[in-house]
Amino acid sequence: MGFLEPHGRRGRADGFARLSGKRIIIHSLADAQAALAAAEALAVPVTLVSAEGAGGYVGALWFKAVIETATAKHPTFAATAVLDCAGEAGTVLNALRHGIKRVRFAGSAAALKRLKEIARACGAEIESGRRPAALDLLRERDAAAACRRYLTAPARRR
Repeated sequence: MGFLEPHGRRGRADGFARLSGKRIIIHSLADAQAALAAAEALAVPVTLVSAEGAGGYVGALWFKAVIETATAKHPTFAATAVLDCAGEAGTVLNALRHGIKRVRFAGSAAALKRLKEIARACGAEIESGRRPAALDLLRERDAAAACRRYLTAPARRR
């Protein structure tokens, strides 16, 4: 199965993968490659997440290409990816149309309910609510080192 399909080493009875490990917010192919390389070297699961609202300004196809290119170098490593679509229902629909299997939506409850129905029919999932903690690589000078530190640090309790 492909990286953008709902799978993983920790599957669920409904066919969806559980989100894998800690989250890392990526802004480029280099960020995605650094995160995956660190996670694979440490043998820990990871979830690659786009920046908030990235679905609307970089698009689903860019995100899909970044994830597929990055994971091509790590074909046996299972990871998860989430495209953040902010409150844009149309962006969520576009992502689903292009095969993204996990998106984040921050819009109205009524739109979320309908989008979840559509996502389910596409074999996808929609996240909503509070954003989980994540390492944002935007201002990191050495993304690889930042990923290694983050992935080896104990999980913080909320």
